[in-house]
Amino acid sequence: MAMSLLPLALFTLFFVQPLAAIDPNWYDASATFYGDMNGGETMQGACGYGDLFQQGYGLETTALSTALFNNGLSCGACFEIRCVNDPQWCIKEVNSITVTATNLCPPNYIDGSWCNPPHQHFDLSMKMFTTIAIYQAGIIPVQYRRVPCNKIGGVRFELRGNPYFLMVLVYNVGNAGDVYRLDVKGSNTGWIEMTHNWGQFWHTGVNLVGQELSFWINTSDGKALMFISVAPSNWQFGQTYQSSLNF
Repeated sequence: MAMSLLPLALFTLFFVQPLAAIDPNWYDASATFYGDMNGGETMQGACGYGDLFQQGYGLETTALSTALFNNGLSCGACFEIRCVNDPQWCIKEVNSITVTATNLCPPNYIDGSWCNPPHQHFDLSMKMFTTIAIYQAGIIPVQYRRVPCNKIGGVRFELRGNPYFLMVLVYNVGNAGDVYRLDVKGSNTGWIEMTHNWGQFWHTGVNLVGQELSFWINTSDGKALMFISVAPSNWQFGQTYQSSLNF
């Protein structure tokens, strides 16, 4: 069914296609840490998120290696991680941690970095790393799995750009946590599929200034949700608008 034919009163969650975003299976990887116990690097990274504390991610975060980052489409996904097979460094009393992907651990093809393909690697905040392992370990073997993201409040949409190049950052997405497709609708237009720009930024060249904005999100678990009239007709660039809905 074409999007333009769907009723605007549709707020109900529905399935688009089956995808295994939430996975009960454990997979082998490795982990390091960045920053300090207070965060150190909690501002905008390769996902496009701003201040991670203000946006609700805090220190429960990780950067992903290229093999996991998926060109930014994994931004917002949540992972359960446990330290394994290293009794010298693993903290036995802690079973696991749950973190949100908020950045890229960039590859370094010169020195064989752990973040180079095809390594599956997590660069955790120092606080999260030292929750499951001793600081002096530096790097540890871990296992991970995708888990649902538990978020407080509705999905948020930050608007940037100019009248002829609207960019939308989507964050605070629950359940799958990531965004695989974003469509926008002005109060005077039909549904417009936006283009993935970088991280969790999506853009369109259609001028939507002066129109109420609605959004349609598809996540990697095959679910979709419509957010009707999230931004009023007098919305402004640089502002964030929060829906009352979440996955």
